[in-house]
Amino acid sequence: MRLVTDDRKARGIKLLREWLSPSQLAQFDTGKYFDVIGCHTGKRYRIRYASSMNVIEIDDLGRPKAGWCFIPDCYLVPGDIMLAQKIALESNEFGALKVAHRFTPRDPWPSRQRIP
Repeated sequence: MRLVTDDRKARGIKLLREWLSPSQLAQFDTGKYFDVIGCHTGKRYRIRYASSMNVIEIDDLGRPKAGWCFIPDCYLVPGDIMLAQKIALESNEFGALKVAHRFTPRDPWPSRQRIP
């Protein structure tokens, strides 16, 4: 069963990488995160490699301002979740935040999951 899970995670990461811009891909390769710009407000959000509580609104210096937790209501691997979050923030920021739960992020904010 582990091989199936690792294969799904790897496919999720492959699809995510295909959707990232060159600058987002460079961020992801270096730090297991990438930044997106909200389509309505122009705010910056950092999406880290994780399945939940992985979207952080950041200021111009990259410091965390607020955490946002929103995920699809079915099981998906982290790469697929991150892609859904990216698309939501870049195309319907207000809709995404309307269903999100706000939380106070830790600083520094590490990603503990291994990327397949």
